Amino acid sequence: MTAAEPVYPVYVAVIGTGVIGRDLVSKVHASRLLECALVAGRNPGSAGLRHAAALGYPTSAGGIDAVLAAPKPFDVVFDATNAMSHAEHWRLLEPLDTLMVDLTPSRIGLPVVPTVPVAGAASGTRNVSLISCGGQASIPIAYALASRFTVEYVEVVSTVASTIAGRATRLNLDEYVATTQHAVTLFSGVSDTKAILNISPAVPPATFRTAVHAIVPGASAEAVGAVVADAARRVRRFVPGYDLVACTVAGDRVVVSLEVIAGGDVLPRYAGNLDIINSAAILVAERHAARRSRVALEAVGR
Repeated sequence: MTAAEPVYPVYVAVIGTGVIGRDLVSKVHASRLLECALVAGRNPGSAGLRHAAALGYPTSAGGIDAVLAAPKPFDVVFDATNAMSHAEHWRLLEPLDTLMVDLTPSRIGLPVVPTVPVAGAASGTRNVSLISCGGQASIPIAYALASRFTVEYVEVVSTVASTIAGRATRLNLDEYVATTQHAVTLFSGVSDTKAILNISPAVPPATFRTAVHAIVPGASAEAVGAVVADAARRVRRFVPGYDLVACTVAGDRVVVSLEVIAGGDVLPRYAGNLDIINSAAILVAERHAARRSRVALEAVGR
């Protein structure tokens, strides 16, 4: 057994049975470090509950009440509902020894982007925010640019297919924009930022794309290209479909075009927005599992 493997199962629950919840369950199913112990929703006939049951996992239409009724707290709870619901879920789960991974744009937990250092991170943090799909796609680029150059402005424009923008996404459009903009500023240190989300009705559905526009005085195209390419490579380690489509520099203006193709057995290829945020969520949970493993191994070795 290595230090990267838990000495006991790390049990997780998923709240939310829409497309994002179904894909999360599949990703947990494929993980060596995580064990799905409950999938909870509100609609007993939902495709998400049927999908989880087909994989052999316990399901419930009791929502958060089912999570609270478990014999002992889960190690990790993924919240794939909406921002308003997450506030209530966190109020109920905060007293428990549970890591809550928030896939809604609630802006309650500590913002996390796996390839970017987290300001103020601590091992005791028990609510982490995955910000938004646009945030996960753009912040590695914005952070890399701001770490190397003087950046005066950052604008993030993401486009998702209307067929994959579910009810929760549409309910949280204002929260999405505010949370993404806040996180871009937080991670890049650039005060002048903007976030935009386009929901495209195109047929066939538009592939998830994000463009990062920045004003970077005096930067050369060669230097910018190298920094951006390195940032994209880091993301591709856990999101294979993350692609740097173009990087152009015209005077002080930098435009980085990104595309994410979804993988797995649940999402259509154009749903890279869900793939990138779910992949980030799984990586956060697996890192948590590895930390718990190291603590347990150290305790055994004393």
